[in-house]
Amino acid sequence: MAPMSIIDLILIGISLSMDAFAIALCKGLSEKRHSLLHGLVIAFTFGFFQALMPLLGWLLGSAFSGLVSSLGPWIACIILVGIGAKMIMDAIRDSRKKDDGCQACETEGPGFFSPKRLLELMVLGIATSIDAFAVGVTFSFLEVDIWLSIAVIGSTTFAISYLGTLLGKVFGSRLKSTSAYLGGGVLMALGIKMLLEHLLG
Repeated sequence: MAPMSIIDLILIGISLSMDAFAIALCKGLSEKRHSLLHGLVIAFTFGFFQALMPLLGWLLGSAFSGLVSSLGPWIACIILVGIGAKMIMDAIRDSRKKDDGCQACETEGPGFFSPKRLLELMVLGIATSIDAFAVGVTFSFLEVDIWLSIAVIGSTTFAISYLGTLLGKVFGSRLKSTSAYLGGGVLMALGIKMLLEHLLG
């Protein structure tokens, strides 16, 4: 199986960042006084956890990679297709709700830099990076430079999350479902591509 290209890593990074992008959109919409610092803190939080989780997943998967090395491409395909399908199904479910899906970003309560709000942001960062942990497990079965991978995923998420805070002021959550459909579709396509490359040699 061919090593994963930088293009593949960027596409994975973009796809994994769609949940963070959706939350950042809501943040941009709901924060009463959005500032450059607010946007950077939000983007850094999501980027940090989106980089940390694949590393943790890779470390876990590496402990067992020797046992299932021949099944690596199949495992990678199943996980990526499963994550992609989940993203799309979640988007379909959310689109049926009457609200705009931004309750997690309500502005009521303490200021942005209060311990409560920062803790909430960290929890959101962890929640939106769970899929990245699963992807990290697949990296342990593939020819991947893990440090390059987490650098690409983290920086991509940082950039997209910051963009989300800016776009949220204009578009609100209207881009949320579209981004989830796109991200889910790309992950499914990459999973199938990896498996086909393995089967076709």
